[in-house]
Amino acid sequence: MSAPGFRLSSTVLGSADPRGLAAFYRELLGWELRMDDPEWVVIKPPSGTTGLAFQLEDGHVPPTWPAGPGEQQMQAHLDIAVDDLEAGVARAQALGAGLAAYQPQDDVRVMIDPAGHPFCLFEPVH
Repeated sequence: MSAPGFRLSSTVLGSADPRGLAAFYRELLGWELRMDDPEWVVIKPPSGTTGLAFQLEDGHVPPTWPAGPGEQQMQAHLDIAVDDLEAGVARAQALGAGLAAYQPQDDVRVMIDPAGHPFCLFEPVH
């Protein structure tokens, strides 16, 4: 018997407002809405490859960045490449993201999405 084929379909982020968080990332990334349910929303790039899903978590507790002892830790974060870091930060902020107070690298900006999830913007090295 051959092994089944696996492929990553989506990275899932929890939120008290899945539709609102999906709208933020859809606008930021220019992706398309693929599934829209009050408790589960999926967006993907026009190519239809791996996307993001947003799941309702009524008791969502945003992670703390950086987390200290006893604080909700980040379990994962998104790294998002952008052609112009300064313009990317401005666009993310205009859509509702915040700039994290702690910035550990000069060439990466840690942002906080509307549900409190950290994500990083960076200019790829060519």
